[in-house]
Amino acid sequence: MMTTSHMNGHVTESDGGGSGGGESNQEEPQQWHREMAVDCPGDLGARTLPVRRSAQLERIRQHQEDLRRRREEEGRNRQELDLNASIRLKKLSQNPKVGIDNPTFDPIEGPVGPMGLPPNLGAPTLLELEELLMSLKQVQHCLSDTQSQEDVELVLQLVQKTDFQKAFNIHNAVAQHMNRPSPPFPHTDRAQGLAQEVQSMVHNSQHKEGLELNTLLSSPHVQAVLLAHDCVAEQEMQLEPLTPDDHCETLTQWGGETVKIVCIEKARDIPLGATVRNDMDSVIISRIVKGGAAERSGLLHEGDEVLEINGVEIRGKDVNEVFDILADMHGNLTFILIPSPQTKPPPIKETVVHVKAHFDYDPSDDPYVPCRELGLCFQKGDILHIISQDDPNWWQAYRDGDEDNQPLAGLVPGKSFQQQREAMKQTIEEDKEPEKSGKLWCAKKNKKKRKKLLYNSKQNDDYDNEEILTYEEMALYHQPANRKRPIALIGPPNCGQNELRQRLLSSEPDRFGGAVPHTTRNRRDVEVSGRDYHFVSRQAFDMDATAGKFIESGEFEKNLYGTSTDSVRQLINTGKICLLCLHTQSLRILRNSDLKPYIIFIAPPSQERLRALLAKESKNPKPEELRDIIEKAREMEQNFGHLFDAAIVNTDQDKAYQELLRLINKLDTEPQWVPSSWLR
Repeated sequence: MMTTSHMNGHVTESDGGGSGGGESNQEEPQQWHREMAVDCPGDLGARTLPVRRSAQLERIRQHQEDLRRRREEEGRNRQELDLNASIRLKKLSQNPKVGIDNPTFDPIEGPVGPMGLPPNLGAPTLLELEELLMSLKQVQHCLSDTQSQEDVELVLQLVQKTDFQKAFNIHNAVAQHMNRPSPPFPHTDRAQGLAQEVQSMVHNSQHKEGLELNTLLSSPHVQAVLLAHDCVAEQEMQLEPLTPDDHCETLTQWGGETVKIVCIEKARDIPLGATVRNDMDSVIISRIVKGGAAERSGLLHEGDEVLEINGVEIRGKDVNEVFDILADMHGNLTFILIPSPQTKPPPIKETVVHVKAHFDYDPSDDPYVPCRELGLCFQKGDILHIISQDDPNWWQAYRDGDEDNQPLAGLVPGKSFQQQREAMKQTIEEDKEPEKSGKLWCAKKNKKKRKKLLYNSKQNDDYDNEEILTYEEMALYHQPANRKRPIALIGPPNCGQNELRQRLLSSEPDRFGGAVPHTTRNRRDVEVSGRDYHFVSRQAFDMDATAGKFIESGEFEKNLYGTSTDSVRQLINTGKICLLCLHTQSLRILRNSDLKPYIIFIAPPSQERLRALLAKESKNPKPEELRDIIEKAREMEQNFGHLFDAAIVNTDQDKAYQELLRLINKLDTEPQWVPSSWLR
């Protein structure tokens, strides 16, 4: 006997006689993922499997075929109708004609339009004013009684009036337009906005034409015409409703059960965007993925059981077989479904949440991802756009920059789920450490600590936020011209960050500056307080340090030194860019301030290249010292890399300087992602 178990999408099968505990020393069971994306890769050929249609599905299909034939017969009957087909008109045509002939009741010859009408029937006829005057005069001469002649004379006077002739010209213009096959399609629904843009462009123009154009566009009548145009164009440019051939849904009752027939139009380059799972013999829609044809149609829902797709029976098939059946399918897809018994409220339009990833993720190495084909790979520092959190364990997201290239959203672990399994991983790793060391007293000591580390989403929020790195919500920020973001250079010793800072300060002293540090040492004769240092007492220094006013501080030769947030803020208020070289431990204090820093990591090159760079500075480090620098950089990136905004590998001092300058200049021209908490 085989048993199947699920753990957040992970499926295992084992013999019924085996132990249920799943010990590590047992043979690893066969594994796959319970959800299979039914998208259709282009490299797989279409296959036709033998179909064994049930009586229920055959009856539904026959019912649909009868409805189709009935609609076709009704359509043919409607096309054969014309005005002479009604009983009333037939009776009128049998009587002798009296009075002026009405050509409407004559048999129609030549081309026939819709409903049997001539193509131009109902459209105003183009007339010439001179022909109308000539016809009226001829009629006036033919009339014998005086009263009729006077009536025609009144009509002649009316026709010769200016207002009537203007109306007559309008009639001809409308008639000429209506005789065209179709009205023109609007090119835009923002004519008012375009007019305002043109006005702003010619506002300060000294040319006569520009002034006249500005006056014309600002007049109330033209503004009203543009507003009317935009209102009409907005309705005309709306997407046409989907026809039954594109997306449709039909409910059919059979045997007391409701069966849903869904038709979806799926283009070749647009994935279906749905996953299925097995539940006994049933194939159930497990997930609707944003961006696919299923999500756009709104007709497939999670929990629907798939009975048939394009005439192929699905019940009883494995999800891998369903994948093969749908391979390379496109065009009209007809699903016969049993609707989900769980009714969900109508979906609420979700707000896109932008987050910065604080960890690396590769779905190919994740045994818990419910559908490996939809897993989204990302690295620490990537910006992710979370578009759905319906499943709290597996969010749907796009990686920044991939929205246009990737039609389907990908699956990424949800924040709580990632925190839980990272906490479990840490606990398991701590369980293994005492066994490796072989010290029993150490195992007993760590046992209590492990109990404290067990994850509880409600009780350990502070612990999670500090120790388990997942995501940080971000927002776009464009720095103001009068408040530049401070630039913090981070890196291990001998990587060139101090040299880069000094080069910027000497090359553009009017643009860059350094914060004036605080110190407790005595002022020298050549020094000026507030320019070289802020000279304070040790008691005042300790009070400021306790209040958290220093970004970093330390002691040298029994004197205290420190850089305060107030000093950085004073320099920023002058319009300059503050350049800082900091230790990694100072980053949290700087980021928790209101200074909005831009943090750049200066990384060392390879060991040989680092030796050559230090040799230019008359330094001859030992091989172990070079390895220590590279190892220190690796540790800094691993522990604090989620706080870095950019990284520069210092392989060449000139190239590193140009890259640093490019990143700083970009802050003035492009908005940057910053923690959303900075903007609240």
